Amino acid sequence: MTKKLLPHGYADLLDKLKHRIRAAQTKAAVAANSEMVLLYWHIGSDIIKKQDAEGWGSKVIDMLSADLRREFPSMKGVSPRNLNYMSAFARAWPEKPILQAPLAKIPWYHNIAIIEKLKDTEERLWYARHTLEHGWSRNVLVHQIESDLFAREGAATTNFHRTLPPPQSDLAQQTLKDPYCFDFLTLDKEAHERDLEQGLVGHIRDFLVELGVGFAFVGRQVHLVVDDRDFFIDLLFYHIKLRCFVVIELKAEEFKPEFAGKLNFYLSAVDDQLRHKDDKPTIGIILCKTKSKVIAEYALRDMKKPMGVSAFETKLTEFLPKALKGALPEVEELESELAALSGDSEEE
Repeated sequence: MTKKLLPHGYADLLDKLKHRIRAAQTKAAVAANSEMVLLYWHIGSDIIKKQDAEGWGSKVIDMLSADLRREFPSMKGVSPRNLNYMSAFARAWPEKPILQAPLAKIPWYHNIAIIEKLKDTEERLWYARHTLEHGWSRNVLVHQIESDLFAREGAATTNFHRTLPPPQSDLAQQTLKDPYCFDFLTLDKEAHERDLEQGLVGHIRDFLVELGVGFAFVGRQVHLVVDDRDFFIDLLFYHIKLRCFVVIELKAEEFKPEFAGKLNFYLSAVDDQLRHKDDKPTIGIILCKTKSKVIAEYALRDMKKPMGVSAFETKLTEFLPKALKGALPEVEELESELAALSGDSEEE
């Protein structure tokens, strides 16, 4: 079959038009979502004003739902449950101007998750901004809220303010958390670094989600040769925004000052052997079972290389007797069951 010859420049034009159409579709979807969120806020605001003024009870919500469904039979989102969400949304944000980005730009059920799970206004806005910035799904948003990312982000003990220039030091600080939550792992109390490493690599997708946006996995047990001797880095990443390698050393025990010296050695070796001339200085992270903040600060104080120390937490099954672990369902089984149960439990 003879391939059809295309006019000169046709492929470029087609690609340009595809890009333009997709961009327009995205804008239309965002605009439609914003209009819907604003509509829901107005409905909720009108309801609570009447309820507060007239002393109406909760049954009025059922009446409104039935009447609105009759009037707009093809319209979704006017169930009693969703009308109550609209009222809660309006109470959470009584001033309309605050509904401008990011609240009006994230999906409705993201907003519901935020007002259901958080009470503090600053935290609510923080999670809304991060949802918009990172494109979190609702499941990821809920996970970040439940793992208290707001409190953990930027909380690691580091020396970045002394070892990195201001713009990068601030970004690097916000990149690290303390503690890291490895809820997807099941470890024995006697677990060693290799068990932890294998578990993290085995759940690399979940690990990357917990590390945060920008981390790209390079490898495990990365081989380095220094003075004809072999050395192996536990985990090596590259951070797209920071434009640098990130060395992660795993310790299934309490932090010890000597860990910083070993990490410093690895950072020097990576800078010499792997770092490109346009890359920023390599950053190191020591992930420990527990840490003393004071001891960690002392250990990092006079280090010239940028590094941080964070603790990590795993799921509660870590502390269960081995005999019981086999009787517990796996995470994948639970997720499958929950998905089956929640199938169509949410009405748009």
